Amino acid sequence: MTRVACSCLAMLLVSTVAASDKPNIVFILADDLGYGDLGCYGQKIIQTPSLDRMAAEGLRFTQFYAGSTVCAPSRSVLMTGQHTGHTRVRGNAGPEDSGAQMLRDEDVTVAEVLRSAGYATGLVGKWGLGMPGDEGVPNRQGFDYFYGYLSQHHAHNHFPDFLWRNGQKSPLPNVVTPVGAAGGGYATQRVKYAGDLFAEEALAFVSQHRERPFFLYLSLVVPHANNERSRELGDGQEVPDYGPYEDRDWHSSLKGQAAMITRMDRQIGDLLAKLAELGIDQRTLVIFTSDNGPHKEGGPQYDPEFFQASGPLRGIKRSLTDGGIRVPFIARWPGKIRPGVSNHVGYFGDFLATAAELAGVAPPPDLDSISFVPTLLGRAADQARHDYLYWEFYERGISQAVLLQGRWKGIRLKSLTAALELYDLENDLGEQHDVAAEHPDIVARIGRILETARVDNEFWKLPAR
Repeated sequence: MTRVACSCLAMLLVSTVAASDKPNIVFILADDLGYGDLGCYGQKIIQTPSLDRMAAEGLRFTQFYAGSTVCAPSRSVLMTGQHTGHTRVRGNAGPEDSGAQMLRDEDVTVAEVLRSAGYATGLVGKWGLGMPGDEGVPNRQGFDYFYGYLSQHHAHNHFPDFLWRNGQKSPLPNVVTPVGAAGGGYATQRVKYAGDLFAEEALAFVSQHRERPFFLYLSLVVPHANNERSRELGDGQEVPDYGPYEDRDWHSSLKGQAAMITRMDRQIGDLLAKLAELGIDQRTLVIFTSDNGPHKEGGPQYDPEFFQASGPLRGIKRSLTDGGIRVPFIARWPGKIRPGVSNHVGYFGDFLATAAELAGVAPPPDLDSISFVPTLLGRAADQARHDYLYWEFYERGISQAVLLQGRWKGIRLKSLTAALELYDLENDLGEQHDVAAEHPDIVARIGRILETARVDNEFWKLPAR
């Protein structure tokens, strides 16, 4: 993994690049959206015309990876530019161990880097990396403005009775039945839908800051299921209406899933239209992606296979096969990005170095981050590449995965002593054939990476072998 070494002081200095030359950056993160959930990635049932148009007008990546196969560590990788062997938060720790799911003051986030370069920084939506009053909250991690959920369990409920606005609770008229002690629940009186509120906040943020460079992290909660409602009522796909799927002969959870995605798609189209209306779309880079692969948590009648949500990939959320971590990734920047398709291999950790380069500042040291600005701007010959990408995952045992040279996928499942599985993604995209026995040299190389690519932190440790 390429490491970036540079002076912290350089990162903290405001860039000498003129403000007019710094692009606005909008990073839109869907929640549990699969590689195959968009029309531009092969979806045949769910309608996504706005994102399909965004892909046609921009660059559609075919081999871009999330930071993890579940939400909190994936977001930690995105914010810190470090993979799950180095980033602070490496798993969904839950309320019983909230310290393990909290960024610290010493962590340097992409929001802090961009704010040091003169950007207005805003987060709208789900955070999941710090709770009220602790040092991990967004306003202590580089965001000037925050509106949304702090707790990922609270974020399960799409019709909550409050959201956070900076450090204050902002009440909503929904009536909620709480479930469990972690902040989850479901609404029995549904008035305000969080997705609609986030769309309104995003439009307001770009309008308010159109005269200066801004970074908007639009971290959506669609199409994540309300897990508590799934368990209690059998349908966790909450949405105000089923839209074009109202009359389909499907279970309500399937209608809800499709409607959530199509509603999100329409709202992203509204945001792109607002940028054009404000006259700033040609100086605004918009990225759309998802935090991990598709879920299977919408209720007993919900099955992601109905929509072929993983596309040609194997696995879903909580898998380290590509279905759990390879995600849709679209970048649009009119006049700068030439429309097309890219096979560049990247992952969430690369966003920090990319944003820093666009802002004209140096990134912090000790990153697992390579800027993909050359790919965005059509300079493929200048694009640096990772030798490997690394993941570790702590649920159902400890698993590790490495993608070597963009081709060889090594996975060790549930135990550090398990045999290493090896897949050749160039010839076996669906990871159906373990070829470890045929390539002992590659297995040995990946095995060494698994030993050296990571370090323990206070909360996330591997047991002695």
